[in-house]
Amino acid sequence: MKVFQIQDDWSIDNIKLAERPEPTPSAGEVLLKMKAASLNYRDLVVPKRGYGALTGTLPIIPLADGAGEVVAVGEGVTRFEVGDRVCPMFMQKWIAGEASKERLTNTLGGPLDGTMAEYMVLHEQGVAKAPANLNDEEAATLPCAALTAWSALVTEGNLKAGDTVLVQGTGGVSLFALQFAKLLGAYVIATSSSDDKLQKALDLGADEGINYKTDPEWGRTAKKMVGGDGVDHVVEVGGTKTLPQSLRAIRFGGTISMIGVLSGGDMSGALGLIVTRQVRLQGVTVGHRDSFEAMAQAIEKHTLKPVIDRTYPFEELREALDYLASGAHFGKICIRH
Repeated sequence: MKVFQIQDDWSIDNIKLAERPEPTPSAGEVLLKMKAASLNYRDLVVPKRGYGALTGTLPIIPLADGAGEVVAVGEGVTRFEVGDRVCPMFMQKWIAGEASKERLTNTLGGPLDGTMAEYMVLHEQGVAKAPANLNDEEAATLPCAALTAWSALVTEGNLKAGDTVLVQGTGGVSLFALQFAKLLGAYVIATSSSDDKLQKALDLGADEGINYKTDPEWGRTAKKMVGGDGVDHVVEVGGTKTLPQSLRAIRFGGTISMIGVLSGGDMSGALGLIVTRQVRLQGVTVGHRDSFEAMAQAIEKHTLKPVIDRTYPFEELREALDYLASGAHFGKICIRH
């Protein structure tokens, strides 16, 4: 079968098209014919061995997100039948419950082989059914980006109707957070450096938009937008350069879900504000399978559609990664197998 793999050395330039034997499922496993994959910021970090030893050893098949069809099942499989459309879970051993080292480190796209392969064999417990209302590319966006947003707002954030949410930027996680927040009846403020992208966010359902390039004190602006008390929940993707403003925007007792460090990983905010305002700073790393299945039900029942910016053919993985790195996208970038 055809695969892409990081080979020989750690770098984006060492992602090469290669051949591997087609796998067969053992007891408890399912064989998936992969139909689509999607990109996450993580996929730019792994080829540089950005997670150290947790990234795994070469060669590794990259990408964490995907969707496929069950084409064979091993002995004893009960969760799936041939023909089911499914998504591999990013964290193969986090089915439910609290996070642990084992649950958070058995991840696809490093150290485990990822979704840029024609076929994958996975344990049936590491797979979940895709929402019936989505096509293959749309389903492929769910395991990391969508589940991270769902975990931040629903599983960990206990979001309720009438809450106020601030989402940063217009990448995959932020747009899913916008969509889920609106689905649950929240008031949403979106930030971006692009007025064009802000308009698209408003068209998607955001109630307010702030251009953080023209308004560097956007945290104070967001606070004023909701009456001066501050927002209930911030989906924090920036890190070093954005956290200080998030701390300005959040209300007393509010929650900041830390899901990314796109602008740096150092702490430089006024940490006293976390204490004096009793702010909850919650780290979020994707989520477990039970949350994915709850999210998939919500997506199907409300006919929610992921936002896809662009889809590339399988052979153009490098072009897709370069486009992701450019930051020009609005929503998800997909690969069609």
